[in-house]
Amino acid sequence: MNQAEIETALKAAFKECENALCPLSEEQKEIIRQKVLESYGYLPNSQENPLNQLTTAQRQALLTFIKTQQDQNLSWKATLLNDWLNNEDSGGVQFIRDQYGVAWLDQVQPIHVDQFLLQEKQKPLEVGDRIEICNGLWEWVQEDSPCPPEWFPCVVVGVSEVVDKDVRYTSCIVRFDTGVEFEIQGVYEWNQSYWRALK
Repeated sequence: MNQAEIETALKAAFKECENALCPLSEEQKEIIRQKVLESYGYLPNSQENPLNQLTTAQRQALLTFIKTQQDQNLSWKATLLNDWLNNEDSGGVQFIRDQYGVAWLDQVQPIHVDQFLLQEKQKPLEVGDRIEICNGLWEWVQEDSPCPPEWFPCVVVGVSEVVDKDVRYTSCIVRFDTGVEFEIQGVYEWNQSYWRALK
């Protein structure tokens, strides 16, 4: 299901609740909406990934810490909070307490962490890699519609990390077989579903 289909189904369910004389409050509707969207891998528009605020080195340190805690079946957030409550140093992730604090930590949800852990599993793009990109990058396409997604082969000719104010993302320039070049911003962040390795 895409995000629009999920929203439509939720609105229908909320309407059925009203018709059954069991209306939900706006707060309840929003909680359900967010949890359903998260379960399908969508981040609500108003909820940007807080890990984007970290530098690459900070994010890597945090992800390493999280993986270590998970390997020991420990909650990484609980470990950090216990360190803070006991006024103990948190080692390589002490910067979270010093620079970001509890409010930032509270914003980090499993879907945010999963976004970056998935990126780590994927081999980073390099100049010369052959990939396919979807026309959904430059036009509106939808499965089972008159304009279905199409995939075009191309070669990676440039990869760079971009810093735009407080947001960091990876940009990639590809060249099609026709010689035309195209830039994919957020190639690992928000446009990851629009490209794939060429088989």
